Amino acid sequence: MLDRDAIARLIPHQGQMSLLDAALAWDDGQIACRATSHLCPANPLRRAGRLGMVCGVEYCLQAAALHGALALGARAREGRLAALRDVTVAAGRLDDPAHGALAVTALLEAADRVGMIYRFSLAAEGQAPASRAKCEPGRALVRGRATIVFAP
Repeated sequence: MLDRDAIARLIPHQGQMSLLDAALAWDDGQIACRATSHLCPANPLRRAGRLGMVCGVEYCLQAAALHGALALGARAREGRLAALRDVTVAAGRLDDPAHGALAVTALLEAADRVGMIYRFSLAAEGQAPASRAKCEPGRALVRGRATIVFAP
Protein backbone atom coordinates (compact mmCIF):
# COMPACT_ATOMS: atom_id res chain seq x y z
CA MET A 1 0.00 0.00 0.00
CA LEU A 2 1.14 3.55 -0.73
CA ASP A 3 0.01 6.56 1.27
CA ARG A 4 -0.56 10.12 0.06
CA ASP A 5 3.08 11.19 0.53
CA ALA A 6 4.41 8.20 -1.41
CA ILE A 7 1.93 8.87 -4.22
CA ALA A 8 3.02 12.53 -4.42
CA ARG A 9 6.60 11.39 -5.02
CA LEU A 10 5.51 9.40 -8.06
CA ILE A 11 3.07 11.66 -9.92
CA PRO A 12 3.35 15.29 -11.07
CA HIS A 13 0.24 16.40 -9.14
CA GLN A 14 1.26 18.15 -5.94
CA GLY A 15 -0.28 19.84 -2.92
CA GLN A 16 -4.07 19.87 -2.86
CA MET A 17 -4.08 18.83 -6.52
CA SER A 18 -2.79 15.41 -5.44
CA LEU A 19 -6.25 13.87 -5.00
CA LEU A 20 -5.60 10.23 -4.03
CA ASP A 21 -5.25 9.14 -0.39
CA ALA A 22 -3.86 5.66 -0.98
CA ALA A 23 -2.95 3.05 -3.57
CA LEU A 24 -4.40 -0.14 -2.11
CA ALA A 25 -3.21 -2.71 -4.65
CA TRP A 26 -1.64 -2.85 -8.09
CA ASP A 27 0.01 -5.19 -10.55
CA ASP A 28 1.28 -4.83 -14.11
CA GLY A 29 -2.25 -4.42 -15.46
CA GLN A 30 -4.25 -2.41 -12.95
CA ILE A 31 -4.40 -0.30 -9.82
CA ALA A 32 -6.96 0.25 -7.06
CA CYS A 33 -6.88 3.51 -5.10
CA ARG A 34 -8.95 5.29 -2.46
CA ALA A 35 -9.79 8.99 -2.18
CA THR A 36 -11.67 11.29 0.17
CA SER A 37 -10.48 14.69 -1.11
CA HIS A 38 -13.77 15.16 -2.98
CA LEU A 39 -15.29 16.02 0.42
CA CYS A 40 -12.69 18.69 1.24
CA PRO A 41 -14.02 22.27 0.96
CA ALA A 42 -10.58 23.35 -0.31
CA ASN A 43 -10.55 20.88 -3.23
CA PRO A 44 -8.96 22.86 -6.10
CA LEU A 45 -11.44 21.49 -8.64
CA ARG A 46 -14.45 23.05 -6.89
CA ARG A 47 -16.28 25.78 -8.75
CA ALA A 48 -18.96 27.97 -7.13
CA GLY A 49 -18.80 25.84 -3.99
CA ARG A 50 -19.46 22.51 -5.69
CA LEU A 51 -17.55 19.64 -7.25
CA GLY A 52 -19.11 18.44 -10.49
CA MET A 53 -19.17 14.73 -11.26
CA VAL A 54 -16.98 15.12 -14.34
CA CYS A 55 -14.12 16.01 -11.95
CA GLY A 56 -14.10 12.30 -11.13
CA VAL A 57 -12.23 11.78 -14.39
CA GLU A 58 -9.23 13.61 -12.87
CA TYR A 59 -9.19 11.16 -9.95
CA CYS A 60 -9.09 8.29 -12.43
CA LEU A 61 -6.36 9.91 -14.52
CA GLN A 62 -4.23 10.34 -11.40
CA ALA A 63 -4.69 6.63 -10.67
CA ALA A 64 -3.56 5.87 -14.24
CA ALA A 65 -0.54 8.17 -13.83
CA LEU A 66 0.37 6.42 -10.61
CA HIS A 67 -0.02 3.02 -12.22
CA GLY A 68 2.19 4.10 -15.10
CA ALA A 69 4.89 5.25 -12.68
CA LEU A 70 4.68 2.01 -10.68
CA ALA A 71 4.49 -0.29 -13.70
CA LEU A 72 7.25 1.48 -15.63
CA GLY A 73 9.45 2.25 -12.62
CA ALA A 74 12.48 4.33 -13.53
CA ARG A 75 11.43 4.26 -17.18
CA ALA A 76 8.26 6.25 -16.44
CA ARG A 77 7.71 9.13 -18.82
CA GLU A 78 5.58 12.21 -18.59
CA GLY A 79 2.27 11.74 -20.35
CA ARG A 80 -0.49 13.96 -21.69
CA LEU A 81 -4.18 13.20 -22.01
CA ALA A 82 -4.92 12.80 -25.72
CA ALA A 83 -8.50 11.49 -25.67
CA LEU A 84 -11.40 10.49 -23.47
CA ARG A 85 -13.91 7.97 -24.76
CA ASP A 86 -17.09 6.31 -23.51
CA VAL A 87 -17.25 8.56 -20.43
CA THR A 88 -20.41 8.14 -18.39
CA VAL A 89 -21.42 9.80 -15.14
CA ALA A 90 -24.15 8.53 -12.82
CA ALA A 91 -24.80 11.42 -10.44
CA GLY A 92 -24.83 15.20 -10.39
CA ARG A 93 -22.22 15.99 -7.75
CA LEU A 94 -19.01 14.31 -6.72
CA ASP A 95 -18.93 16.11 -3.34
CA ASP A 96 -22.09 14.45 -2.00
CA PRO A 97 -21.20 13.04 1.47
CA ALA A 98 -23.46 10.06 0.77
CA HIS A 99 -20.84 8.75 -1.66
CA GLY A 100 -18.42 8.23 1.23
CA ALA A 101 -14.87 7.43 0.19
CA LEU A 102 -14.20 6.82 -3.48
CA ALA A 103 -12.83 3.61 -4.97
CA VAL A 104 -10.71 4.62 -7.98
CA THR A 105 -9.50 2.00 -10.45
CA ALA A 106 -7.51 2.10 -13.67
CA LEU A 107 -7.02 -0.92 -15.94
CA LEU A 108 -4.26 -0.82 -18.54
CA GLU A 109 -5.68 -1.94 -21.89
CA ALA A 110 -2.71 -1.20 -24.14
CA ALA A 111 0.78 0.27 -23.94
CA ASP A 112 3.56 0.91 -26.39
CA ARG A 113 6.46 3.31 -26.82
CA VAL A 114 4.19 6.30 -27.60
CA GLY A 115 1.47 5.94 -24.98
CA MET A 116 -1.10 3.96 -23.04
CA ILE A 117 -4.84 3.35 -22.97
CA TYR A 118 -6.62 2.93 -19.65
CA ARG A 119 -10.17 1.94 -18.80
CA PHE A 120 -11.16 3.68 -15.56
CA SER A 121 -13.87 3.65 -12.95
CA LEU A 122 -14.71 5.69 -9.87
CA ALA A 123 -17.21 4.17 -7.44
CA ALA A 124 -18.87 5.26 -4.21
CA GLU A 125 -17.90 3.23 -1.18
CA GLY A 126 -20.97 4.62 0.59
CA GLN A 127 -21.37 6.27 3.97
CA ALA A 128 -22.67 5.10 7.34
CA PRO A 129 -26.46 4.50 7.46
CA ALA A 130 -26.91 7.72 9.47
CA SER A 131 -26.74 9.65 6.20
CA ARG A 132 -30.09 10.91 4.96
CA ALA A 133 -29.01 10.67 1.33
CA LYS A 134 -29.19 7.30 -0.37
CA CYS A 135 -26.12 5.83 -1.98
CA GLU A 136 -25.44 2.29 -3.10
CA PRO A 137 -21.97 1.21 -1.95
CA GLY A 138 -19.92 0.21 -4.95
CA ARG A 139 -22.11 2.16 -7.37
CA ALA A 140 -20.05 3.37 -10.32
CA LEU A 141 -20.16 7.16 -10.50
CA VAL A 142 -17.77 7.70 -13.42
CA ARG A 143 -16.49 5.31 -16.10
CA GLY A 144 -14.59 5.67 -19.32
CA ARG A 145 -11.39 5.22 -21.29
CA ALA A 146 -8.39 7.51 -21.60
CA THR A 147 -5.60 7.63 -24.14
CA ILE A 148 -2.33 8.98 -22.76
CA VAL A 149 0.52 9.94 -25.07
CA PHE A 150 4.05 10.35 -23.81
CA ALA A 151 5.61 13.79 -24.07
CA PRO A 152 8.35 13.99 -26.72
